[in-house]
Amino acid sequence: MLRNPLRETKRMKVTDIIRKSGKTIFSFELLPPLKGNDASRIYRTIESLLDFNPAYINITTHRDEIEYKEQPDGTITRKITRKRPGTVAIAAAIQHKYNIPVVPHILCGGFTKSETEHVLIDLNFMGIRNVLALRGDGRKGDSVFRPEPEGHAHANELVEQMVNLRNGKYLDPDLKNNHPLDFCIGVAGYPEKHMEAPNPETDLLYLKQKVDAGADYIVTQMFFDNAVYFSFVEKCRQMGITVPIIPGIKPIALKNQVTVLPKIFSIDIPVELAKALTACRNDEEAKRVGTEWAIHQSKELVAAGVPSLHIYTYGISDNVGDIVKAAF
Repeated sequence: MLRNPLRETKRMKVTDIIRKSGKTIFSFELLPPLKGNDASRIYRTIESLLDFNPAYINITTHRDEIEYKEQPDGTITRKITRKRPGTVAIAAAIQHKYNIPVVPHILCGGFTKSETEHVLIDLNFMGIRNVLALRGDGRKGDSVFRPEPEGHAHANELVEQMVNLRNGKYLDPDLKNNHPLDFCIGVAGYPEKHMEAPNPETDLLYLKQKVDAGADYIVTQMFFDNAVYFSFVEKCRQMGITVPIIPGIKPIALKNQVTVLPKIFSIDIPVELAKALTACRNDEEAKRVGTEWAIHQSKELVAAGVPSLHIYTYGISDNVGDIVKAAF
């Protein structure tokens, strides 16, 4: 049987892409469409970036949410909804439409072990070979993360389930002649520590647990000071973490993000960047400042030989194109 080179390209693992490239590659992250919308906006974003040869595309997953609504009689109804369904479907559509490997996010939050297994089986059938294993956030309003009954409480447990499937070990012990599901597994790292970690040292121990469980690479939370990333990598290496560590870059596009991002993600905005954003009169000026800052970050990271420049787009692509054009 003749091999189809296009089929092989889109089924490549992230770690194989990094190893074979020999230089920094470019990747980016997208959100699935809101319920009721089609995929046209996502396709436009991808097509605007195809000229920059993205090596792979991450697709986020979003858990269910609880909505409360007051009724005409004054009572309150409780409704569970998911605003962005369809991660598996849109990931498969993108991979087959553009021949680019995709990395769907797999969450602990909102999913049981059985549901996770079913998702991974579906991804395998669709020829997807990369996943990012995340604990995910708790439901809005919860003070602590609560796993589902029969779900995972921590990302290292999720990685362990994925590694079991690599070895053909499914949840049902009575299954016979099991087909292994060989995924390349990424996990998240936090250069400024996860907001729930008591200190950076403990957070690094949690990260090592994920790597020791079988994770193949790390992609970082956004940061705006490259020194933070380089220090994080050095500390990881000192702990014996040897897998690739991919920096995640977020181009600021809105003026209010100077205060919103630190609150949501527990990160610092450097003084120079904060002053520049505060002085902006509108979002257009803030976007220019954010793009220039991301270009500066990206050039330095590429010069340092990072494995991949991973950009969090959130559906905005024109500034991403400017960054990639300047950095590569």
